[in-house]
Amino acid sequence: MKLIIAVIQPDMLNQVRESLVAAGITRITVSRCTGRGKATDEETLYRGQTVAPTLIPKIRLDIACNDDFVDTCVQSIMKAAKHGEKGAIGDGKIFVVPLEQVYRIRTEESGGEAI
Repeated sequence: MKLIIAVIQPDMLNQVRESLVAAGITRITVSRCTGRGKATDEETLYRGQTVAPTLIPKIRLDIACNDDFVDTCVQSIMKAAKHGEKGAIGDGKIFVVPLEQVYRIRTEESGGEAI
């Protein structure tokens, strides 16, 4: 089992969600977040003080899936979250993290069946 964490631009959420649903992945968690990546704004001087670059609004997707669905999920996100043919700075990141155990509270199922 894996936990896929994707950080994407807010305007791409509907495309990514539709792409995941088309691939058979319907169980996702969506959160609004802010952050900074490699895209840099120079530090600016405001009233004599150095001001750090501002944080940019992003969307975080958390998807728990069985090992068989990892590639399908990652490819669906990458295709849908990219701006244009070549992509743009700030399109996002995808992290794939091992998931040790999952429990469904209602039925007390665990492991792959709980996903």
